[in-house]
Amino acid sequence: MIHQVISDVTARIRERSAARRQAFLARIQRQADQGKTRAALACGNLAHAVAACSSDEKGRILDMTRANVGIVTAYNDMLSAHQPYQGYPDIIKAALAELGHSAQVAGGVPAMCDGVTQGQPGMDMSLFSRDLIAQATALSLSHNTFDATLLLGICDKIAPGQIMGALSHAHLPTAFVPAGPMASGISNDDKVKVRQQYAAGELGRDALLEMECGAYHAPGTCTFYGTANTNQLVFEAMGLMLPGSAFVHPHSELRHALTEEAARRISAMIPGSPAYRPLSEVLDERALVNGLVALLASGGSTNHSIHMVALARAAGLHLTWDDISDLSDVVPLLVRMYPNGPADVNAFEQAGGVPGLMRRLAEEGLIHMDATPVFGEMQDYLSRPVLVDGKLVWQPVGESSDASVLSPSGSVFQATGGTKLLAGNLGRAVVKVSAVAPEYRVIEAPARVFSSQHAVEAAYKAGDLNQDAVIVVRHNGPAANGMPELHKLMPVLGNLQKAGHKVALVTDGRLSGASGKIPAAIHVTPEALHGGAIGLLQDGDLLRVDAVTGRLDCLTDLSGRTQAEIDLTLEQEGWGRELFSVMRRAVSSAECGATIFD
Repeated sequence: MIHQVISDVTARIRERSAARRQAFLARIQRQADQGKTRAALACGNLAHAVAACSSDEKGRILDMTRANVGIVTAYNDMLSAHQPYQGYPDIIKAALAELGHSAQVAGGVPAMCDGVTQGQPGMDMSLFSRDLIAQATALSLSHNTFDATLLLGICDKIAPGQIMGALSHAHLPTAFVPAGPMASGISNDDKVKVRQQYAAGELGRDALLEMECGAYHAPGTCTFYGTANTNQLVFEAMGLMLPGSAFVHPHSELRHALTEEAARRISAMIPGSPAYRPLSEVLDERALVNGLVALLASGGSTNHSIHMVALARAAGLHLTWDDISDLSDVVPLLVRMYPNGPADVNAFEQAGGVPGLMRRLAEEGLIHMDATPVFGEMQDYLSRPVLVDGKLVWQPVGESSDASVLSPSGSVFQATGGTKLLAGNLGRAVVKVSAVAPEYRVIEAPARVFSSQHAVEAAYKAGDLNQDAVIVVRHNGPAANGMPELHKLMPVLGNLQKAGHKVALVTDGRLSGASGKIPAAIHVTPEALHGGAIGLLQDGDLLRVDAVTGRLDCLTDLSGRTQAEIDLTLEQEGWGRELFSVMRRAVSSAECGATIFD
């Protein structure tokens, strides 16, 4: 039986979205009514579509009784998470050819890495890239030569952008094909220790680089529970990939078998077949809530408080932060992965993985077991894939094999979810509380106000931050500079906390999934550039960040104060802001762009 709050939140999303969802479904139905779109193409269109194919491939694609699967890939060989995708199209094509079907790479999407651009000008383009990826995915599928879609993408803005773009062709059966995490490197505790020592000037750059290369060292996603791995967990919980496939290692036999199986299954679901199951049928309010519940129960990335809103909107659903907050009040924290604990994603997979988490959520009545996943039924998502004599089978997942990573039946790590909504006279924000110790969840201290993370770092190195403080970093919202992630702050603030100071962060920027042990009120809205109260703050104003009661307040009277003058010249902020400004103007009228900028 479903928990009453889960049911109520789902119902109000459905009711609030009625008109928008109806318009979305009507548009998708018009697409579906056209039948096999490839059959409607003119001969010249078809000739172009198959010109580069072999004779056998041409025959299969031009045979309208066969399936032709469109692959949208985020492959590049610089990013560890996406490098394994290099050979996936060949695996998919070979598996389909055995059944008489075909596949084509419909297009590629940009795949930037926040790990590479952290603290660099390119980070100003990071959030914008999600909407660019959505547009690129939609354009890739616009050739109308495909009967189904396979999405090859994992990280940060990439996977959310792909599903947003695929929703413009939601009459097609659509699934993600993941690639899995790299093997575990050095421990997360050692990683944090070295970073803090470097920030404090106790270690040199060579030692830091050696450590970082030991942490990020092989093909696959980074092993901490940041946005990339949150994407995989949440999208599996939403039924957008094969059960249990999120965290299987790249290049393993099981991973290869799962990739083949995804191709075979999607080819059996094309329009006109008895098993036809379009994306529009899969991604509804029940799937959305299932993903949110899994996000909160796992202590996932705060980026999803942005991505899930945009993703929902692309499916004709109106999701709000209040919905997420109400869910968080009743969804317990069932997983501890770094930064919410010492273990990494490989330890979580060994303990039971996503199927183990789904089993626990089903026990508590916290997920919609009547939702419609892309493959099979929701009950199947409580099973794990294994190879038995070389054959891929699914076995029901058992109890957690590591109670320190995935809570067993009857226990929780925390009574509420990993994300908390804050509201007060400074506006609204979200805070990731799952990694914050109880004694640090309420901070009242004077403000120290900055306009960039680099300025905070400089003040720390100059010895100007040895005090209790709420660090305010403003003019880092979507309209200002693209809402960059501010990870250079974490070693600095961690050292201040370690030195015994009460410290918190308030920003209209982002921190992603690796926000660490510092109470961080992020995504503050309205942002400073749009007249938010965060733009009125001055050094010494008394601020209170209360992640227990959900308050974000300035205790100093701000009445009569005019908007603070912040120098945001290109010389200070770098070329990234100029590049962002140019790109913002270029897409300001685009529907996808509006999901960030408006």
